[in-house]
Amino acid sequence: MRSNIPFMRYRKVWLTIAAFFVLGSLGLVAFRGFNLGIDFTGGNLLQIEFPEAVEVGQVREAMTKVGYGSAVIQSYSDKGVMIRLQGSSELTPAELRDKIIKAVDALHTGSVKLVNFEMVGPTVGSELRNQAILASTIALAGILLYITLRFRFRFALVSVLALIHDTLLTLGLFSLLRVELGMTFIAAILTTIGYSLNNTIVILDRVRENWHSLSKVGMPQLLDNSINQTLARTINTSLTTFFPVLAFYVWGGPVLAGFSLAIMAGIVVGGFSSVCVTTSILCLWHELSPEK
Repeated sequence: MRSNIPFMRYRKVWLTIAAFFVLGSLGLVAFRGFNLGIDFTGGNLLQIEFPEAVEVGQVREAMTKVGYGSAVIQSYSDKGVMIRLQGSSELTPAELRDKIIKAVDALHTGSVKLVNFEMVGPTVGSELRNQAILASTIALAGILLYITLRFRFRFALVSVLALIHDTLLTLGLFSLLRVELGMTFIAAILTTIGYSLNNTIVILDRVRENWHSLSKVGMPQLLDNSINQTLARTINTSLTTFFPVLAFYVWGGPVLAGFSLAIMAGIVVGGFSSVCVTTSILCLWHELSPEK
């Protein structure tokens, strides 16, 4: 059964809500900042496995005793932990590694196993940050060009504005919750951009198909018809993606938590922007400057 929800009746409400959250996200980013991971700040990552089950609190206490109380410690199994040290160290990589292994080795009678040791210099972290910004910019530019050629320039511009909205809201959520922001977050953002864009293109394609009825029904009704004709598909695809990612978030451990959270946030805000924000901007733009 096809829905008949008058979305465009509340277009100013949708845009007010979107503007509120965008401004709030910008405020969080500006004044609260991000919890940047070692991918962006530089630092060291150690992945250690113990012979027996170990608590994160025990490892943190051992790290504090040797002067690394600010280390980020995450468990990925009963016996395994990841230790992240941000910033540079006066010690050589080998000295730092041996110092930490010696500190945590005292927690159990057996010897611990160093599974992985990575070092990211501050210069590399800065380069990764710049490359992430460049990749996102190129993606948005490519989207703008594609939709302009495939549809209309107005469709392209409102789509990019909606994607910027999605990205800012996800950034604001990460800033609010102080979730570590690393390269996996950039991958999640680019994934959600593509996912949100897919929903938007489906709606805009239906708008193009219904464009012939513009003179008869008007832009608000045309957009309402197009949204309602594709609403079931939008909801179904969003839910079938959201719940598996939710499972990753709940049972995937801290390693997948940030990535999963970004994907889930992107699905929610992307669904809202595709259905409400993109179409509302398009409707108001048409009212200010009608297009045949």
